[in-house]
Amino acid sequence: MNWLTSFVRPKIQTLLRKREVPENLWHKCPACEQMIFHRDLEKNLCVCPHCGHHLRIAAARRLDMLFDDGAYQKIELPKTAPDPLRFRDLKRYSERLKEAQARTGLQDAAIVAHGRMGGRQVVVAAFEFEFLGGSMGLAVGEALVAAGRLAVLQGAPLVVIPSSGGARMQEGILSLVQMPRTTIAVNQVKEAGLPYVVVLTDPTTGGVSASFAMLGDIALAEPGAVIGFAGQRVIQETIREKLPEGFQRAEYLYEHGMVDMVVPRGKLRETLIRIFSLLCDRGPAGEVVALPRHDLDIPAREAVPGAEAAAGPASPTPPLP
Repeated sequence: MNWLTSFVRPKIQTLLRKREVPENLWHKCPACEQMIFHRDLEKNLCVCPHCGHHLRIAAARRLDMLFDDGAYQKIELPKTAPDPLRFRDLKRYSERLKEAQARTGLQDAAIVAHGRMGGRQVVVAAFEFEFLGGSMGLAVGEALVAAGRLAVLQGAPLVVIPSSGGARMQEGILSLVQMPRTTIAVNQVKEAGLPYVVVLTDPTTGGVSASFAMLGDIALAEPGAVIGFAGQRVIQETIREKLPEGFQRAEYLYEHGMVDMVVPRGKLRETLIRIFSLLCDRGPAGEVVALPRHDLDIPAREAVPGAEAAAGPASPTPPLP
């Protein structure tokens, strides 16, 4: 081998070889189909800078943007049976769980954390849609119950951010039982006089929307989020009518009184802080001022001619026993 083959040729091949570009540098907006550079998308909180479409965001990212300085502490959730029914479709349910855990780094679809938001202690339960569609099973039910108990223990508001397709079918009736369990957990927070705020994100459907997701003292929603129980196609086939445009979207629910506010992701933190200050910071009662007596005197009404005749004879006063 001479210097042409051992040195010059490799240099030329290096210059002419196509460089491999990572696939995750650009993201396509599902609404306007514009390409967005990943750094610009991350800086804009996963909101399309062209059309304002809110892309789905990881649960950990939500916690980072809500708590003060992104500082919070996750709690350890109770252990549950991983595959109580030994369910199997195309794959074993246990295998699906392991794949989701390896992909997301989470044990299940919900994260419970506590920290300070605007200087106030707050408990947040956030859903991870990438974990089996954020579906609610035994583990998610335990997470919501633990979040409610922690909020009562700390005397802190509870914020739940669902992003779920509903109950987890692989756990059958055990997943449906979580609907009343999470409702009881919410009621415990309310009985303690603590605010319970729900931030509805895309999507919030099925058994999640039929339980704790619609019980908030204040219901917020991200723009364009799909919120409902059954899918649009199922509803249309059932009622045999065409649904209105924007049906089950956050803006449609706001117009029909199902949602209190539609809040862009960039303003969600400040909105929550303002809500907590209104609900929790009760100022001292105002001082009672006694009015002068003459301010309470009511002038006698002037007699109107013919008014007595129009009113009719006065009823006689019954005698006292």
